[in-house]
Amino acid sequence: MQYKQSVEVIKTIETSTDKVWDIISEPGHLELVHPFAKSHTVTTWPGPESKDILVYLSGLRYEREFLSWEEGKGYSLKIGGKNSKKSKVIWKISPDGDNASLSITIYPHFLANTPKLISLLPYKFLINPKLKSYLNSVLSGINYYAVEQKPVPKNHFGNHKWFS
Repeated sequence: MQYKQSVEVIKTIETSTDKVWDIISEPGHLELVHPFAKSHTVTTWPGPESKDILVYLSGLRYEREFLSWEEGKGYSLKIGGKNSKKSKVIWKISPDGDNASLSITIYPHFLANTPKLISLLPYKFLINPKLKSYLNSVLSGINYYAVEQKPVPKNHFGNHKWFS
């Protein structure tokens, strides 16, 4: 699949890069940090062969299949329904002073095979803003967990039309 567009959000996480890695590489971590996660079931872990299932509060069920795994730095994966098209996602950790910077970049499968001119408006006014909102909530959840040392309450940063 040819990905034409991407959405990236970067956030400072108020802890070390090592701690961020510990959080995002822990099996089942999305149940602790993700404000829209109903459940997070690991089938294979850790490393580039990892697989897990994320069920959102909305009932949407996505499978994640990891493509790469760089200890302490991040990973890439494909995510989507069991027998449907997958979006590519890249998680990347970098130093930010005494803290860490965590970025998540999504290459959505939505409209990926549609000519760019036709997909431009739906992407700009629907997909991009919804995914940015989603990523901001996920990254805020990771920061919340790192600082508060307790699971993120469901919909803590507001509801999301697709995932709540």
